[in-house]
Amino acid sequence: MLIRLYEENPNQREVDKIVTILKDGGIIIYPTDTVYAMGCDALNVRAIERICKIKNINPQKRNLSIICPDLSDISEYAKVDNAVFKLMKRNLPGAFTFILNATNNLPKIYKNRKEVGIRIPNNNIILTLVRELGNPILTTSVRDKDDFMEYSTDPELIAEEYGEVVDVVVDGGYGGLEPSTIVDCTGEEINITRQGKGELME
Repeated sequence: MLIRLYEENPNQREVDKIVTILKDGGIIIYPTDTVYAMGCDALNVRAIERICKIKNINPQKRNLSIICPDLSDISEYAKVDNAVFKLMKRNLPGAFTFILNATNNLPKIYKNRKEVGIRIPNNNIILTLVRELGNPILTTSVRDKDDFMEYSTDPELIAEEYGEVVDVVVDGGYGGLEPSTIVDCTGEEINITRQGKGELME
């Protein structure tokens, strides 16, 4: 199913339809401020396992990331000290994934690595969906690390590629090819482990 949403004013009826699918354990593909991503209700373990199977992700070897609607929700799922909170406040919403130590409020599937990636993209479509869902959304880019195929930017081609394995592709216009910048905040020092679209303001 391909559903068109406009970032300036997402259609509430279509938003409700997508959120119902997420609440039922569905998987969606959606635009962010970087690349198109695949996601589900981040607290629904069965849906997470489905995505890991589709993307061939081993959650024991790879950090899982979630999208939160704003900074006020982050402390429920990740441990944030004052310095890191101020850093995130300066840079979010934006094209960053902040790696933080996870709290006990996330399902066990996240705990294998004790860390979680936090995203608040500068994209009103996905932020609206997260707010309406009431839970964070698990997020993983549609394209793989070295996969710059055309289908990863064009929602109609994404729907052709993934239409059989996901429940909804949200058409928010053409996406980008540059991923988010990954900022590891789990140690004593803050490290950029992948420079992507986001330019960190320290």
